[in-house]
Amino acid sequence: MSRVRIDSSACVGHGQCAMMAPEVFDLDAEGYAQLLVDGDLDDQGEVDSRNAASACPEQAIVVE
Repeated sequence: MSRVRIDSSACVGHGQCAMMAPEVFDLDAEGYAQLLVDGDLDDQGEVDSRNAASACPEQAIVVE
C-alpha cells in the first residue's frame, strides 16, 4: 500500500490536488492542500493521488 504526503513548504495553493482527488485532498481556510486520509491509500486513492502529484505545478505531493 502507498501513503501520500504534502510538502507544505512547497504548496502554494493551486488546488489541482483537491480537484483531481477530492477523497484524498482538501483545501484549508487559506487555500493550501491538506490530507483527508491518514495512513494507507486504497487502490483508487493511490491512482488519484499519483495523478494529482503529476498535476501539481509545485511538485508538493509525494506518493510513497
